[in-house]
Amino acid sequence: MRCSLFFLSCFALFIFVSSKSIIGQNGAMFEERYFTQFVDHFNMETFGTTTYQQRYLITEQYWTKGSGPIFFYTGNEGNIEGFQKASGLLVDLAAKMGAMVVFAEHRFYGTSLPFGNNTFMHKNIGLLTVEQAMADYAYLIEHLKESYNATHVPVIAFGGSYGGQLAAYMRMKYPNLIAGSLAASAPLYWITGHGDRHGFWKSVTEIFGKQGSACVDRIKEGFKDTNDFAAKGKFTEITAAFHTCEPVTSETLDHLYEWIRNSFTDLAMMNYPYPSDFLAPLPGHPVKAACEMITSAPTAIEGLAAGAGLFYNGTSSHETDKVSLQCFDIMKEYVECADPTGCGLGNDALAWNYQACTEIVLPGGTNNITDMFPVLPFTLEMRDNYCVKNVGVKPRNRWLSINFWSENLDKASNIIFSNGDLDPWRDGGILTDLSPTLKALTVVGGAHHFDLRGSHKDDPQSVIDVREKEGAIIMDWVNQHWSKIYLPDIHITL
Repeated sequence: MRCSLFFLSCFALFIFVSSKSIIGQNGAMFEERYFTQFVDHFNMETFGTTTYQQRYLITEQYWTKGSGPIFFYTGNEGNIEGFQKASGLLVDLAAKMGAMVVFAEHRFYGTSLPFGNNTFMHKNIGLLTVEQAMADYAYLIEHLKESYNATHVPVIAFGGSYGGQLAAYMRMKYPNLIAGSLAASAPLYWITGHGDRHGFWKSVTEIFGKQGSACVDRIKEGFKDTNDFAAKGKFTEITAAFHTCEPVTSETLDHLYEWIRNSFTDLAMMNYPYPSDFLAPLPGHPVKAACEMITSAPTAIEGLAAGAGLFYNGTSSHETDKVSLQCFDIMKEYVECADPTGCGLGNDALAWNYQACTEIVLPGGTNNITDMFPVLPFTLEMRDNYCVKNVGVKPRNRWLSINFWSENLDKASNIIFSNGDLDPWRDGGILTDLSPTLKALTVVGGAHHFDLRGSHKDDPQSVIDVREKEGAIIMDWVNQHWSKIYLPDIHITL
């Protein structure tokens, strides 16, 4: 397709609406649509007129036409359906404020693949950047406002984790389009290379430690005993203890440790008070459940294996996730990448690995001093070498900090930074107010972007209170928007 950059109306002719409808939380009906985007917003020579189909989900179910805001979720590193299902807050607030809700999929993830089967070829993947993804979102927002005759309607950006980072950046980069942003669990300092590179693993350890020191002590003991077995060449015993499909060897021992570490990382992030299935089908309070398995096992190694298996049993593709796997295929269930906290699997992992090798700075390795894990170093130099060898690029560690104000975030406005005190990413985020319009909220007892989840009967009062504060702030932004464009008669209340 060929279309002038300056005539956005051209895009309206190329909106493909699928027949698929998706039921969100609280019965919200989302429609799946595709929007024609430029593959390169910034270089009109190489891909100036080349386009791709960006997927998004939309519901007008609660929208007060002409005056209700647009709630726009800035998609993360994965299929957008997963984030829609895990972000019911947008629907809850939309029902109260008369908002349209949109979940936009990030380029190179899910089905939003710019070059189809050739998307991840080296010549194409360079178009996977934070800036290109944000430009996609900006164009989509412009299209929606024009298509719905909602030119003056305020847009509020929402996002969690990397999506929270993008939500904040959208307000900073496009204040002409975004009236305010909720950035949940966004480690805006860590991902720009600021702070303690070992801080994430320290936080995971502390989260497990909240179940009692016996859990962390037992985990350390399990790693030590495994090391001792390996030193004596007892790999048959290690293989049996961890129920691995292939024999553990001296060459794969570190990978086994990374596989365990990945499990504990995801258990900590998904440590919600009720069962959830965001990353895997998990019980409520999964860290507590894992610690009970770890401390009650006959031996420390068996406990370590049982705790790690809790996550991978949940991600089983077998007939039922409730049946334990016969064995663990550790090489397929965890794939090493430039993000030591895990890249996931499949095409989404290829995309995130590339981003972890270019703009985004992820945590370093574990040190067994401030954390409970074996010494698995991952220095910036090791990351450079990995990325050059495996991806063909060298990271630019300072770029996001320069481009998105990491040391001067107080120059921004109208952003909520929310974090849970049980989230291992917490210490990499903004924990105190930066200004009267840059608010930091803490969810006591909250895991990774817990506040974005929809209301639940087992919600603690802390997350209920934070969501109410978020709603009040967002309502104020919307009303301020209307006042500034001299339409004070439009006023919403919760």
